[in-house]
Amino acid sequence: MELQDIKAVYFIGAGGIGMSALERYFLALGIKVGGYDRVPTDLTRQLEAEGASLHYEDNVELIDPCFKDMDHTLVVYTPAIPKDHSELQFYAAGGYKLHKRAQVLGTLSRAMKALCVAGTHGKTTTTTMAAHLLHQSNVGCNAFLGGISKNYGTNYLYSETSPYVVVEADEFDRSFHQLQPWATVITATDPDHLDIYGTEQAYLESFSHYSSLVQPGGALILHTGLKMQPRPQEGVRVFSYGRSGGDFHAENEKIGGGEIVFDYKSPLGNIDNVRLGVPVSINIENGIAALALAQLAGAKPDELREAMANFQGVVRRFDFKVKSNSHVVLSDYAHHPEEIRQSIMSLREVFGGRKITAIFQPHLYTRTRDFYREFADSLSLLDEVVLTEIYPARELPIEGVTSELIYDNLRPGIKRHLIRKGDVLDLWPPIRPMCL
Repeated sequence: MELQDIKAVYFIGAGGIGMSALERYFLALGIKVGGYDRVPTDLTRQLEAEGASLHYEDNVELIDPCFKDMDHTLVVYTPAIPKDHSELQFYAAGGYKLHKRAQVLGTLSRAMKALCVAGTHGKTTTTTMAAHLLHQSNVGCNAFLGGISKNYGTNYLYSETSPYVVVEADEFDRSFHQLQPWATVITATDPDHLDIYGTEQAYLESFSHYSSLVQPGGALILHTGLKMQPRPQEGVRVFSYGRSGGDFHAENEKIGGGEIVFDYKSPLGNIDNVRLGVPVSINIENGIAALALAQLAGAKPDELREAMANFQGVVRRFDFKVKSNSHVVLSDYAHHPEEIRQSIMSLREVFGGRKITAIFQPHLYTRTRDFYREFADSLSLLDEVVLTEIYPARELPIEGVTSELIYDNLRPGIKRHLIRKGDVLDLWPPIRPMCL
């Protein structure tokens, strides 16, 4: 089915962050959008307000007839949906062509010049930052983001005129192999999703294959020190980047007083006095990568400097909820040991000698099973750790895999708690009103 033939799109797993960006794309085109998810959320309610027809019971009878026209309906599903889902089975048995989210995103990205960000961590912030830089410039962009931009209150940006689309390239289920970037950043290749890949070698090979998909004439921008072996096609420019080394890097950093300013050094043209709108040190590297993509697309230095200063960040990515002389409270989606380590080191750098406590809910049984020692090592950099039950997402429990694995491997002497998530605020009555 060609995209121009589509009159309706039905999403199974409509409330996912990646799925919702596609829903907003089709809604922007005036195409009917509907779908299913398990529970209503703030995001699904926003989608309904924007025109999507959603329901929250796996029931074929609840599917509107307009989404049963086989010749003009596109059905999109997420890999998190179980194979025995009745609505998925209905469309499969009926001969409808089913598409994974990544396939649809790949088709859309190939119709434009795709600027992609891949990597174990940092990709959501870097993608959103790059999209913001371009949206604020003369270039403009479309964007499919893996988080909600605080500048725009959405994970999707639309442009009628820009040839560029900014895409978060997700390695889960090898989704990013559906893309053909014009330019891409690879932020990190620390092993993850071993329930899919099995081994670190297979994970690294997946990134090597992804690097071969960059179009000739485009660019591959690699963080310094990656373990993967890049395989760019002939005609692809290859660059490196890092905080203090690489083709794109920072110099003359000034950190203090709640601000971070640095000089951006680039083979495409230097930009002095870049001020981070979200001043945490991990965003220096994220900002360098985003600036590189935006420069490749043609954004101008003054545009980039101004946009970086007014970047507000991403919901749940170093998302400050409270800032006072007595307490700082932030929400962060860091869910990989190395990501957590970098987040903690950034906080140490910005907030000096202040006590840092983390409330951590492990994400996935498999990830906890595979990396509980590494999680414990990273969390042991804190002053105090509060561990709650594992968030299962798409997974069923694994016998013997609980948060206690991490708890038992924390550094001796570190203050620790193992509690239910619902009991977290009871630990700190003085700040409870600030968090609510």
